[in-house]
Amino acid sequence: MNQDRKTKIKVAVCQMDSQNDKHQNLKDAKNMICEASEKGADLVVFPENMNFMGKGYRYQEEPIPGPTTDFLAALAKEHGIWILSGSIPETEGSMEVPKPKNSLVLIDPTGNICCKYSKLHLFDVDLEDGSSFRESDTATQGEDIVVCDTKLGRLGFTICYDLRFGELYRLLSLAGAKVIFVPACFALQTGRAHWEVLLRARAIENGVYIVACNQIGKKHDMTAYGHSMVIDPWGRIIAQAENKPGVLMAEIDLSEIEKVRAQIPSLKNRRGDLYELLGEVTVFEA
Repeated sequence: MNQDRKTKIKVAVCQMDSQNDKHQNLKDAKNMICEASEKGADLVVFPENMNFMGKGYRYQEEPIPGPTTDFLAALAKEHGIWILSGSIPETEGSMEVPKPKNSLVLIDPTGNICCKYSKLHLFDVDLEDGSSFRESDTATQGEDIVVCDTKLGRLGFTICYDLRFGELYRLLSLAGAKVIFVPACFALQTGRAHWEVLLRARAIENGVYIVACNQIGKKHDMTAYGHSMVIDPWGRIIAQAENKPGVLMAEIDLSEIEKVRAQIPSLKNRRGDLYELLGEVTVFEA
């Protein structure tokens, strides 16, 4: 376990309007990292599909490590900053996995990839009007629940639709995660109704910080809701992005977690003897 931990973390949440030009998306990401570094950020966070949003998503896949993560790793090293990549379409170079995984990585200030997480839950729905959406047509689901021990504390990872599965967040919290990240591309319609409610609920239920980085703007087949935000363990929104691309700064005080959990000890009072959660959590060391 990492002993040399910070108690306060400056987080830069980069709300992007990623499109189908990977070069431009990465240029925008670089500019945001530079801005975040100038503002004193310890950690920079990007949204789901940060390097590509458009038709042909599955053909934009790349390995990890690969071009996008190498690009971000060089910037992490240059600025001496942690970077959570947001997700990219990852190929594992195997015919057994013909569709990419939706994966993120955490990169430390030396440019080292500390851990990888692949989205567990894929949004597949068939509606009464005959319309349907099947994320599984273009992506392969992940299999591992992941936390990472770092100098910033123990961090947990989810992506977008994972937000609707409270048991995942409970497992991450029981595994010691103090900050849980939600890179996302949440749509306008569902975002208006559910985004803030779900994020605040996950923070309150588990007594953790939630850092949610969403896409913004019109994409090829949907409009992203934006409203990236950081929520404290009491459920208060301590920072929220404007309705445009930009860098949202927030300070996370890890000492608040134990204060809140002392007032509302739901993790301590839970009846694990009656409703055991069976998932195993993979712990990485940074």
